[in-house]
Amino acid sequence: MSLFKARDWWSTALGEKEEFDQGCLCVADVDNSGSGQDKITVGSYMGYLRIFNPHPVKPGDGMQAEDLLLEVQLRDPILQVEVGKFVSGTELLHLAVLHCRKLCVYAVSGTVGNVEHGNQYHVKLMYEHNLQRTACNMTYGPFGGVKGRDLICIQSMDGMLMLFEQESYAFGRFLPGFLLPGPLTYSSRTDSFITVSSCQQVESYKYQVLAFATDADERQETEQQKLSSGKRLVMDWVLNIGEQALDICVVSFNQTSSVFVLGERNFFCLKDNGQIRFMKKLDCSPSCFLPYCSVSEGTINTLVGNHNNMLHVYQDVTLKWATQLPHIPVAVKVGNLQDLKGVIVTLSDSGHLQCSYLGTDPSLFQAPKVESREINYEELDREMKELQKIIKESTKTQDILPKSEKGYDDLRITAEVSPDLDVVSVSKFINRKVLQNHRLAVQKTKLSICVQPPLALTHDQFIFDDIAVALSVFLKGNCPPAELEGNAVASYSTPTDLNPEGIPRVAQCKFRLPLRLICFPAQPSKTANHKLTIDTNKPPVSLVNLFPDFADQSNEDQVNVLGFQFLTGSRITLLASKTSQRYRIQSEQLEDLWLITKELTFRLEEHFKKENSKDFTCTFSGSVPLQEYFELIDCHFELRLNAEKFEELLSERAIQFRAIERRLLTRFKDKTPAPLQHLDTLLEGTYRQIIALADAAEENQANMFQAFTKLKSATQLVIMLISLWQKLSTDQVAILEATFLPLMQDTQELGWEESVDAAISHLLRTCLSKSSKEQALTLTTQLSIPKDTSRLKKHITLLCDRLAKGGRLCLSTDTNIQQTMVMPGGCTPIPESDLEERTGVQDSTTTFTNHRHFTKQKSKTAEDFKPDLSGS
Repeated sequence: MSLFKARDWWSTALGEKEEFDQGCLCVADVDNSGSGQDKITVGSYMGYLRIFNPHPVKPGDGMQAEDLLLEVQLRDPILQVEVGKFVSGTELLHLAVLHCRKLCVYAVSGTVGNVEHGNQYHVKLMYEHNLQRTACNMTYGPFGGVKGRDLICIQSMDGMLMLFEQESYAFGRFLPGFLLPGPLTYSSRTDSFITVSSCQQVESYKYQVLAFATDADERQETEQQKLSSGKRLVMDWVLNIGEQALDICVVSFNQTSSVFVLGERNFFCLKDNGQIRFMKKLDCSPSCFLPYCSVSEGTINTLVGNHNNMLHVYQDVTLKWATQLPHIPVAVKVGNLQDLKGVIVTLSDSGHLQCSYLGTDPSLFQAPKVESREINYEELDREMKELQKIIKESTKTQDILPKSEKGYDDLRITAEVSPDLDVVSVSKFINRKVLQNHRLAVQKTKLSICVQPPLALTHDQFIFDDIAVALSVFLKGNCPPAELEGNAVASYSTPTDLNPEGIPRVAQCKFRLPLRLICFPAQPSKTANHKLTIDTNKPPVSLVNLFPDFADQSNEDQVNVLGFQFLTGSRITLLASKTSQRYRIQSEQLEDLWLITKELTFRLEEHFKKENSKDFTCTFSGSVPLQEYFELIDCHFELRLNAEKFEELLSERAIQFRAIERRLLTRFKDKTPAPLQHLDTLLEGTYRQIIALADAAEENQANMFQAFTKLKSATQLVIMLISLWQKLSTDQVAILEATFLPLMQDTQELGWEESVDAAISHLLRTCLSKSSKEQALTLTTQLSIPKDTSRLKKHITLLCDRLAKGGRLCLSTDTNIQQTMVMPGGCTPIPESDLEERTGVQDSTTTFTNHRHFTKQKSKTAEDFKPDLSGS
């Protein structure tokens, strides 16, 4: 039990499935008993009116039958109940009940019973007003300074204040700028109505201003009537509080009055002229509040209920007490019940009515005296060792993730790639199965599938529980992809005892797309600009057996030669030597060699693996085509420079366009128009330039994407040739791939050239360094687009040169474990100064004889868009 829990004095539950809100609770001496004891009046949205007079035998007792004085069901929902002097000719208290379309005033009286059944209470309708508009809430008070009676003001849903002088209707006024109704109260000290509008403003209207303002019922008025009768309704003061209000209340104390406003995050205390006296930021979302005068302390305290079942007591901005409630209060009142002053009455939206008081529950438990006995240290040591052993065993076996049974996983993904193509869309069909181990429950399973562009998927995101999904992959673009591998990742949650929501986990699998997806058989070509020769240590294999999906079994000519044609039009020829153990791949473009070369090595490895040949290896003894590779780098870098220039020109033209617009607007707004001086012609010319620049930038972006795809293919080919040339291990190939392929996509902020240059520079200073001085040299430069590619090409050449001289790749930077370079016999190392001065690659070990003639399609560059607006 919490020490600061509200002390339950009396409580009950009202009805079944009834709803209550802020105005449904009132505490007052409604039957005019004169004893000073208040009664609790509760109205519900179901139309039930109940009056209670709690008399618990002991604190915490529930409701007894005699505690319910009256229960009557009215025909309409009850929005609000108030007690005041609402009947003329008497100062007795009466009960006002507000319905949606009716205001009723009742007299509550009791008859002394002559038998054991006790007193009998009943209500008598004194008068009622049928409302022409739907009511929202009401307030009451001595409007206009009247003595001995209370008037009623009702706010409608459409913003009309309807004032009633007891049995008669007085007038109605519409609030200016009204949108939604807010809380409403009356200040008797200033004789004004205070509300909070939908504009998040506290607004005050004088009663006299409302009385003399134009009648809201008069829809049509002549100009003479507007001048002679009525005034425009104006506010006395307004204050913006910056949030919606839940309730508003006025408290008078020591000849001063304060306006308390409960917002969604704060509660405010205002002076009667609208100035902020203080405000308090609340830690929890409030649900109701009640300011009251503390006579003993001479201050104003505030009860604030929140949605955490807490009731806080504030004295100004200081939290004095916090108590726990069994429900979320929507209304709170303070009353005198059975000679107990200051009882807190709370009501929840479901009808839990409770009378409580503040206090604590002190612990009355006293620990018994422990019998004195001698301590057996040996027994305690044995027990301590046993406990430590148990703790040690539990920490070994316990795991955050649930243990799967041996041989089973929570989730397993398998991919089945169909060998057949869809005839209509020429796409590859993939059936993906997600197998779930039903011994463990998984939740929130999501599957994501990714392939390398320009390949695309019909669907790439799936949300499911335990099903197999099918999708298709197709080529979207006019260049072959750099990879035919895809990746499927499934994310799911595994619930545990400690975490029912589940612990996130990931399962993934890779799949390989067939070569038929991007190319088809074609006639071999005898001539080609680029040729590669792959050596093996096994006898040559028939190409019909290696590529059964491309070769014709009946054509004997395809045993040693095979032709491929990409969907984009490029042709590649594969030749197998009849006498030697070599294979040649040739094509017109360097980047087109990559996929066929990779497919050849992959199928050769699979072929000899089926024959249980474990010593099969591929080697490359030719020269790495760095010069052709550098031309692809230059092509991609030129497009990046064009993109940067297009961006600058677009920015300049946009600034010029806005400046011309401002001048034209100034001319058009001028009362004495001046000649445009060809500003309209200049505006149209600038607009056309912006459109042309945007189209050219978009075209350049598409060309740059194709160039980057070709560069990735050529980079993969160079990495493979270097690895076959130097017989690099798997770890060294992974380092080389991370160095040359650091980015999945190219952007202007971080491009391929600067990323690769930084990675190669790091390798040259660490594992490929020639001396300890180079290792000690650290360069911390910010990555940005370089001026040209000469530095990058020199570093790539230097990397190949050091690998050719025995350098090996590793991630360690420790000088003690660096592998020393083994120079081939009689080989003199090339000075780096000479390498830095070279503009081309001359070493025969790293170059091909260039037989290639580049044919580039002329595209628009940024220089074509240099403006000449002098004629405009």
